[in-house]
Formats: sequence, structure tokens, C-alpha cells
Amino acid sequence: MADLLRIENVGKSYGAVEALRGATLGVAKGEFICLLGASGCGKSTLLRMIAGFEPISSGRLLVNNNPVAAPGPDRGMVFQDYGLFPWLTVRENIGFGPKARGLPRAEVAAIATRFVDTVGLTRFADAYPHQLSGGMKQRVAIARVLANDAQLVLMDEPFGALDAMTREHLQDELLAIWAAQRLTILFVTHAIEEAIFLADRVVVMSPGPGHIIADRKIDLPRRRDVSSPEFNDIRRELNALLHGEPGRQAA
Repeated sequence: MADLLRIENVGKSYGAVEALRGATLGVAKGEFICLLGASGCGKSTLLRMIAGFEPISSGRLLVNNNPVAAPGPDRGMVFQDYGLFPWLTVRENIGFGPKARGLPRAEVAAIATRFVDTVGLTRFADAYPHQLSGGMKQRVAIARVLANDAQLVLMDEPFGALDAMTREHLQDELLAIWAAQRLTILFVTHAIEEAIFLADRVVVMSPGPGHIIADRKIDLPRRRDVSSPEFNDIRRELNALLHGEPGRQAA
């Protein structure tokens, strides 16, 4: 299967500071990939470059074999802080992208309604962001990306600010949406358990400067049991990689 996203020897420097070195990765259509690493390893920097928010310093970034030069509707970004427009309702936030693209009013309304329903916020369609819980706001942020018909969904620690119960619930919801919509997702996290629970593959990054040290396929059936011996074997393996323990390599 051809890669939807191709990262080829990508580097990023800020003046004399090298933030990312030689990142190479392919992501096929429909894959769920987690970028796992501690703060400062360059995972969010890589995500912003894929989104087109920052230029690369070296290498190539290709989406559908086209070089990434700027933000585009083929890529959608979900941030930890939601990024919603406070003066717009849930429905209006979700419909913002289609409206900005100049789609007819009836089509915008239909798209917004579809994705309000997809993320389970029908009762809150006319509420404003300040009236929503953190989990609801993140569902709106996800729906807004889906409404833009993005081929590649980029998620930068989207559940990091949520409580544990809400986080677990949204992880399940995200997997259901991913499967139903056949999305391609690149998800940044520093939480090992979250990465194993969600991903087809976990790409481990190490700082100083940031670089990819492992690409681990997670061959466990979903829904994954975080207490199973198999899950915890992978958790120990990835934890060893992140902490630089010798003699441990990802498969």
C-alpha cells in the first residue's frame, strides 16, 4: 500500500539549535500511528511541520506525493487546548471550515449536523464552548477536523489536559470514529499506555536532537486490555527504550 504521508530524512533547526535530525517514516492510508517521547524530543515540532505551520530545515515531507509547503485542507490538526472559536456555537465551529471553503449553506448545515451527531453532541449543538466540559470541547475539535474532510488527522496530545476517566472515554470514542471514518491519524503523546492502547504502530523518539529510535508494531486485538501480560510486556519494552536501558530493542 502506498504511503499517504512520507517523511524523508527531515531535520529542523532553530538557528544553532538542532531540534530534529534525520526523521524518516512512512504512514499508509488508514493507519493509526503514535509518536511517543518525552518533552523536547521533537515530536510536536514534526507534527507542526507536517501540518505546514513550520518549514522544514532539511529533507522532504510528502502528502500524496506532494511536497508540504503550507497548511492545507488535506491535513487537520487537533490541539490539547481545543482551539475553538468562543463566539461560535458547537454547530458553527464544526461548520466553519466548509463555510470558509465556500460550500452552499445547506451543504454546510448538513455537514455540521452529520459530525455533531458523529461525536455525540446533538443535544449541545447550539451551546457555546464555555458551556462545555473539556471532553466535549475536544470532541468538537475532532469533529471540526473531520468536517473539513482531512485525509490526515494530526493530534498533538489532545487528551493531555483531561481527567483519567474522560481521557479513557475519548480514547474509545476516537478509535470508533477512526474505524468508522477510515481515517489516517498521527497522534503525539508522552504516555506509553495511551500509545499502546491506540496505535497500529508506536514510533519512539529520543531527544538531543530529536530522532526516531524505534518503530514498534502493536499486534494486539482491539479493544486492548491494559492489564494483560502482552500489553505490559510491550509497556516495559517501550519504557526501556525511552529511558535508554541497554539491550532492549523494539520489534
